[in-house]
Amino acid sequence: MRLMAVPTELDGGSVKETAAEEESRVLEPGAAPFGNFPHYSRFHPPEQRLRLLPPELLRQLFPESPENGPILGLDVGCNSGDLSVALYKHFLSLPDGETCSDASREFRLLCCDIDPVLVKRAEKECPFPDALTFITLDFMNQRTRKVLLSSFLSQFGRSVFDIGFCMSITMWIHLNHGDHGLWEFLAHLSSLCRYLLVEPQPWKCYRAAARRLRKLGLHDFDHFHSLAIRGDMPNQIVQILTQDHGMELICCFGNTSWDRSLLLFRAKQTIETHPIPESLIEKGKEKNRLSFQKQ
Repeated sequence: MRLMAVPTELDGGSVKETAAEEESRVLEPGAAPFGNFPHYSRFHPPEQRLRLLPPELLRQLFPESPENGPILGLDVGCNSGDLSVALYKHFLSLPDGETCSDASREFRLLCCDIDPVLVKRAEKECPFPDALTFITLDFMNQRTRKVLLSSFLSQFGRSVFDIGFCMSITMWIHLNHGDHGLWEFLAHLSSLCRYLLVEPQPWKCYRAAARRLRKLGLHDFDHFHSLAIRGDMPNQIVQILTQDHGMELICCFGNTSWDRSLLLFRAKQTIETHPIPESLIEKGKEKNRLSFQKQ
């Protein structure tokens, strides 16, 4: 499969991409075969997710923090960091315009993306550099993943993250790495995180992504026609995480305006010092049955 190359790091880590090249990537979304759209938040704004997520969620899940150290989060596929920053502000109830805060003692977020150009932009524009760390990482590269994530966790004397964010990433892993790649990706995430918030793309998004490649005169994704895991993708993700990877679905927060579900999972082996908040249990009972079945 011919894929447009992700810009690489040059000259001691600097990333070079001309304005014309970036504009080309904006005008041709099919040229982002890993989901590395230069201005993703323009068409999927963070506010659409935030309105579904209770601001007090992290405090409900981790009432013992910050006495036991900051809550540690992992954002996989962070793009240029707009959603990462928005999630940080939302969960800590920080007002717009605030750039300096002691909140880094409450919540630290490691954000990774495969595209070094987007990561550089995220680092440059992040208003909370003490709390959000951005790194270039191909999450499917086992050796690099282990080194970089372990290095971050060791700073806090931890071996796992408290919560992981996987926002509209599963399709790109699936298309580029096939059924086994998706299964492995979810296995790695579930082993690394006590809680996991997932926003899976529905199957119609797979068809649209393949169509964009064809319109640019490129070949289909190598795995697109051979995928056995297909159809109702949110439920497929639920089945893999709950049946194969030891997690339980505790809440569906509803759907965004572009019809993607926000699903919260918890590792079954997690040793809890407090029960799941009743508000989440009730929300889960109310929405889990129907809210992620539309495609």
